[in-house]
Amino acid sequence: MEFQKFLDYLQIERNYSQHTTAAYRRDLMSFRDFCVTSYGGFDFKEVNYPMVRSWIVTLVEIGNSNRTINRKASSLKAYFKYLLKTKQLEINPLDKHRALKTETKVEIPFSKQEIRAVLDSFEFDNSFEGVRDKTIIELFYATGMRRAELINLTVNDVDFANKTIKVLGKRNKERILPILPVIERLLGEYLQLRGQIEGSSSTDCLFILKNGHKIHESFVYRTINGYFSKASTKQKKSPHILRHSFATHLLNEGADLNAVKELLGHSSLASTQVYTHNSIAVLKKQYGQAHPRGKK
Repeated sequence: MEFQKFLDYLQIERNYSQHTTAAYRRDLMSFRDFCVTSYGGFDFKEVNYPMVRSWIVTLVEIGNSNRTINRKASSLKAYFKYLLKTKQLEINPLDKHRALKTETKVEIPFSKQEIRAVLDSFEFDNSFEGVRDKTIIELFYATGMRRAELINLTVNDVDFANKTIKVLGKRNKERILPILPVIERLLGEYLQLRGQIEGSSSTDCLFILKNGHKIHESFVYRTINGYFSKASTKQKKSPHILRHSFATHLLNEGADLNAVKELLGHSSLASTQVYTHNSIAVLKKQYGQAHPRGKK
């Protein structure tokens, strides 16, 4: 397959996850299939920008969003950059390509009241499943970790002595996060119940199902969506919204942007700044209420 060496490079040298690598493969195959249909075949040495532009026009015509098209084009551009790097090409046909304009996607975080309604007011039962679910929700909100990071936690990642938890983030980057006393207590309680589950001793995964198997993405989504559907009318109720709430609430309380960046595991400050729009809204409100000219 034409792209395999590039995909191996992403996974082995760049430490991209299998999920991300698979997305690159789909995007590249989309362009390859277009070339076969429209030009009778695919040869990376023959690709030029008009061919790429025709592909983009086709993607628009079949209803792809600008955001999706930009991602596909970015995957293709990365592939050609790899070909340049490995001296298989001299010119990247997407060098002068400019991304399509997209609307800024504003994620609305849960309010503190909605968080409290789930974690403080909702009655979780004392069963394995009840304690596990509450621990998962508390851990998301207390650390801001990603869904995949939580799923891949192991029992040994929890360090009760130092009150920290080790997270393996994107591109296999490790970060150590502090855990609050409420998390420490819940984890201890959960691990006791976990030890009573048949098959739990055969896996080191921290969070497991009642049958002893590792939790999965759809389970985590259903858990968060299910509990927050009882407390929130927001359209999106997902693990990512909890991560967004974590960052937004910290910034609203005056946390340093760089500190939040490190907690979230972002590689650049620009990624963290998307969470500041709510903080600015709070700042504007406080400014308008406090400034002597604000009431005029």
